[in-house]
Amino acid sequence: MIQQELREAEAIFQSHRTPVNREELMATVSKDFLNRADYLKLLAADDMEVLERMARRAHDITEQYFGKVVLLYVPLYLSDFCTNGCLYCGYSTTIDKPYKRKKLGIEEMRAEMEALKQNGFDSILLLTGGDRKRSSVQYIAEAVRIASAYFSEIILEIYALTQDEYRIVLESGASGLTIYQETYDRELYDKVHLYGEKKNYDFRLEAPERAIEAGLKHINIGSLLGLGSAVRDMFMAGVHGDYLQRKYPEVELCFSYPRIRPAGAVSGPEDPVDDVRFVRFILATRLFLPRAGISISTRENASTRDNLVGLGMTRMSAGSRTTVGGYATACSRPGQFDIDDERSVNQIVDMLQIRGYRPEFTNWVKGIA
Repeated sequence: MIQQELREAEAIFQSHRTPVNREELMATVSKDFLNRADYLKLLAADDMEVLERMARRAHDITEQYFGKVVLLYVPLYLSDFCTNGCLYCGYSTTIDKPYKRKKLGIEEMRAEMEALKQNGFDSILLLTGGDRKRSSVQYIAEAVRIASAYFSEIILEIYALTQDEYRIVLESGASGLTIYQETYDRELYDKVHLYGEKKNYDFRLEAPERAIEAGLKHINIGSLLGLGSAVRDMFMAGVHGDYLQRKYPEVELCFSYPRIRPAGAVSGPEDPVDDVRFVRFILATRLFLPRAGISISTRENASTRDNLVGLGMTRMSAGSRTTVGGYATACSRPGQFDIDDERSVNQIVDMLQIRGYRPEFTNWVKGIA
């Protein structure tokens, strides 16, 4: 069970907190396979020479397993109704100035999807707030059925479901699941989730396994960096991913590590993650889990995203909106968070090609077992 894996990881975290010298770190980077203690050492390393060595190794490993290809995807928010009290979220019911919520109707969904398809996308991320009544499983399943006419890969980022519910969205055409634990610190998790279904730590933690058991083949996990101890959350997320990859080797595993942005009742990070730390975290993940995908969203700035091309990143969003809709028609509604990379899809494509990489809109790994 994942709970036992995390308890063992906590013991590793507590027993490997002393600084490691450069020679030992360099030797760790050169290993063909890293264990969990090695991963922790690299996450916590604060040495630019070591970082440069990690970058070279990460580049070679990424090209070995993924070639010179970056998959482009796009998020579509279906609804911003939510019943959760998450202090860090712009959709939370705790916000001081409530706004009129919205969800897309059937024809609105089609219009948004048609607009996205015209931009070349074949991989879409469908998102909702955490409201089981207004964004029911049946509503989500219908959105997936509509999306199936436009896209070959449909990933869901929604509230945690039961295994039977995951089977419903799978049968409607869903390809995979994105779900963040936000923080692996149980005490902090309880403090920042005041109420609502999301407050159940274990139900959310076990969601990826329920989705896999239901038949979904793409699982994207991660933590919200800066909400708690960044190194600890990165380490626990990596252990979580390692556990899933070992238990379910047929599943396409991917990581996302969004950095916290001002939203809800949280104005900034508890443990700030600057660009250097962020890059180190991505590189360490690539060395620890060479077969795992790494996705970087438009939450990150253009320079950071560009510099991660070839250093571990395998997926990136492009031309994103974090409002409900906003692709088919202009939208002035508030989004879940602010985006930093506002470049168009064509500009992202040009950037990748200039760097010698092929932008891909279709996930050819999908369905391969």
